[in-house]
Amino acid sequence: MTLHLADKWVWDFWFAREGEFTHIFYLQAARQLMDADIRHWHASIGHARSRDLRDWEILPDALQPSVEVNKWDNLATWTGSVLHYAEKWYMFYTGISHAEEGLVQRIGLASSPDLVHWEKYAGNPVISIDPNCYERLDKQVWYEETWRDPWVFRWEDKFHALITARVPYGEPRSRGVVAHAVSEDLFHWKVERPITNPGEFAYLEVPQVVQIGEHWYLFFSVEKERYSQQRAARKDVCAQTGTHYMVGEHPLGPYRLLTDDFLYGDEIGSFYSGKVIQNNQGDWVLLACRQHGEKNGYIGEISDPMPIEVQADGRLTVKKFHESGGSYS
Repeated sequence: MTLHLADKWVWDFWFAREGEFTHIFYLQAARQLMDADIRHWHASIGHARSRDLRDWEILPDALQPSVEVNKWDNLATWTGSVLHYAEKWYMFYTGISHAEEGLVQRIGLASSPDLVHWEKYAGNPVISIDPNCYERLDKQVWYEETWRDPWVFRWEDKFHALITARVPYGEPRSRGVVAHAVSEDLFHWKVERPITNPGEFAYLEVPQVVQIGEHWYLFFSVEKERYSQQRAARKDVCAQTGTHYMVGEHPLGPYRLLTDDFLYGDEIGSFYSGKVIQNNQGDWVLLACRQHGEKNGYIGEISDPMPIEVQADGRLTVKKFHESGGSYS
């Protein structure tokens, strides 16, 4: 059973584990808007939990946009991540404001004792873009300032944030990178150089890093319209929308593409913003937002888990679910 809300579209999401439960946090917007393309400007962060990644118990919403007119996140709250540290839960999230018409993205922090009751940090935003390394808003080059989707984790006694960003040089659709920031306390951050090279995509959305077997994998999502000219010109590249991955020997890279094939998606963008997680049996699975159907327009729900297989050379494949036969292949 997919995670479907009758009154809201849901799309980007991230996880937190607590005991037997997997908590999922997701972007949501009212279906009453009718036009799914404007959902981004009306997004808040919803919350549910499950024991099996299939049947979800809807919990109170996690975060809403701020109501104050001068706040950096008073238009919408976007994608982030959650981690547990020192007996507290911390959520990093993206915010946009009315004052800048949603074109400038910033990263803030909220904390919770129980994953249900969240309080925004008074010193937000906490991770600011560094113009020496990353592209600021320039409408002559790109339509927004890209600084979103923080994936935060602890490694070797420091905290690391991986962020969807763009470098300030090159052909506009080739500037996408995964930015990197480092902190010792979760509140004060130093922005570093990116962990990926530009050249392939306009951006690498909703990054996630996990270790599967002996390899580290960097997952991210891109629409087919955001391929660089260089990538689109390669004869062996089939432009499709969905979730890609790179492989590295360390969580901070360097990362490389094993193949021009990607993990999961298609030409019409049926699935997007995929995340991987282990189920309660320890098997790796992929969940993704179900976006577009052949006839039904925007769907706006989160898929059931799909099994992942790891090949001997590190390549990943996803077993696709066939609704008609009720099986994977």
